[in-house]
Amino acid sequence: MGLNNILSFLVPKNDKFLTLFAEDTANLVEQARCFNQLFSATHPEEIQRIIDKVKDFEHKGDEITHRIFLELSANFITPIDREDIHALAASIDDIADYINGSASRIHLYNVTEFTEPMRKLSEVIILQTEEIHAAIRNLKGSKNHGKMREHIVKINSLENQADDIFDNAIAALFVSEADTKRLIKAKEVLSALETATDKCEDVSHVLESILVKIS
Repeated sequence: MGLNNILSFLVPKNDKFLTLFAEDTANLVEQARCFNQLFSATHPEEIQRIIDKVKDFEHKGDEITHRIFLELSANFITPIDREDIHALAASIDDIADYINGSASRIHLYNVTEFTEPMRKLSEVIILQTEEIHAAIRNLKGSKNHGKMREHIVKINSLENQADDIFDNAIAALFVSEADTKRLIKAKEVLSALETATDKCEDVSHVLESILVKIS
């Protein structure tokens, strides 16, 4: 077997990892959209059904992450740096965890009244996950890297918006909410949502690192 054939055998196609990442981020978008349905739910049974479905998406994401790590361990040579593949998979998984964590807090604290800042943060997460998915789809092929960079910038811009929403919401809570328990519950949900937006920004940093190396 010639050297070129050996290298072709050892180096996995970009599509193998990119397909898994595209599947993972598509699942993430669906999870974020599902979570957002909580804010239009009116009955406890409907809220619980949505929370359960959010967890199902999180479990599916865990399975995809596991498949990525299996591929990573099975291939000695990878199309992009191994540490970047690992970091990207882990950071995408973190977003799914915090979306699920937000739903779990709503369930554990029996939150039934949702605020406008909660809705807005949830909508920001949807937009961020959509940008992440789009960035991943533009990772293949140098001609798409300009579009990929635009998506990365948008993710970061959305995170700044989330910070403003969160800060203003917390300030308003301490001014207008006299019930300590309600204040704590709302703050916990808002904090989990804001952290999810931070985790989206972490993904953008990994993508930026990859883009610098492959451009």
